[in-house]
Amino acid sequence: MNNLTVVNNVTLPELPNTILPAIAELTKALGIPRDTLASQDEIQYAWRDLPRELKEIPENLRDNLIARMCVAVSAGLFDGAMNYIWNSAILQLRQKIRNFGLPVVAQIQQNNFEEKQLIELQDSRLLDLCLKLNIIDEDGFFFLDQCRNVRNNFSAAHPTMGTVNDREFVTFLNRCVRYALADSSSPRGVNISSFISAVKGPRFNNDQCQIWIQRLAETHDAQRQLLINMVHGIYCDSAMAQPARLNSIDICNGLKSSFTSSIKSDLINSHSDYVAKGLQDKHTASLQFFESLGLISLLNESEQHSIFSKAIERLWNTHNGMNNFYNEPPLAERLLEITQQGAVPETIQDNFVQTVMCCRIGNGYGISNAALHFYNEIIRGFSPREIAILIRAAGEPNSTLGRRISVGALCRRNLKTALELIDSASIPSSIKADYERLTR
Repeated sequence: MNNLTVVNNVTLPELPNTILPAIAELTKALGIPRDTLASQDEIQYAWRDLPRELKEIPENLRDNLIARMCVAVSAGLFDGAMNYIWNSAILQLRQKIRNFGLPVVAQIQQNNFEEKQLIELQDSRLLDLCLKLNIIDEDGFFFLDQCRNVRNNFSAAHPTMGTVNDREFVTFLNRCVRYALADSSSPRGVNISSFISAVKGPRFNNDQCQIWIQRLAETHDAQRQLLINMVHGIYCDSAMAQPARLNSIDICNGLKSSFTSSIKSDLINSHSDYVAKGLQDKHTASLQFFESLGLISLLNESEQHSIFSKAIERLWNTHNGMNNFYNEPPLAERLLEITQQGAVPETIQDNFVQTVMCCRIGNGYGISNAALHFYNEIIRGFSPREIAILIRAAGEPNSTLGRRISVGALCRRNLKTALELIDSASIPSSIKADYERLTR
């Protein structure tokens, strides 16, 4: 071995030549067998493995407990060393809970939780709380709880059931470092009452919105799930002011890419509860919530049908109303956004296809140029079934689209242009002949 073992900016010296012989002399003087204590090989192996573990501990956490652990290892007192590293791990877990926020923990626990309660918390309860707050994951909880049992039964903290060797100690050390000490970061909790007050307050400006999105992104999964479900409830509350509902959507839009399956499940359960309880106003608002977030694919088919049906009806009524060329674009854009969230339900495909195509080919006076891009994008995304509906409707004189085509040459030219947007690979073989006839 080299004279010095380097660990970042920490150096561990070679074991002094006096330590190992002194242990042998001590046991001899006391009249006890040398193998009562750790052997020379065990001490040397444990000392050799220390740097690999110590380098994972942040410098600010290499304190007097870590130093005492090293001294205990050098003397073969693995039971004492286990106690020092365990105490260091427990202190760090407590600090992570402080960083999370004791008032927030109290809100989550629905009970008083101050510094006194944190200090008095038994190690087993502390691990339970860290798991609940996502400070440690399930793997970390399992291994640290295992360490807790080993520490209680084999360390110097209590009368022991037996001894541990160098390999068992290094494994214990590795788990304390890996799951408690190595990662000095910790999730920071969100003050629930402050968050809800902010959402229900005036309209967020961009900076304010981004701060709350960041805070929710940095908190643990369980609290984020709880708060997202809360803002869904705020959005669906008809008594709530519009700024609060818009704030709710802004928060969810900022986080939706990280929605877990649990969050989505909670939202669907709340949505279903509105239906089950006959809360029609909240159910309608909840449909708007899912639509605004681009999550209508999570809804059942009848609810998806309802959303598409309303969007199609609004577009068709506007297309047939006054100033349609100016009023169509936002409704056409919204219908495109909905189609990009998932497949159009089969129950509404016929109405969907004919409405889009009638708007795209115009009414004899022309088309809405500002809406043209949206119609073209929708047509490019037609499924084979929707293409078949289009071709058949164009060939039926009594269909809405068929009657529109019979109006004049302009509509027929626009139909040909629209049909050319479709990828030939998507055209079902059963209607290819009709497609080719219409595009000639």
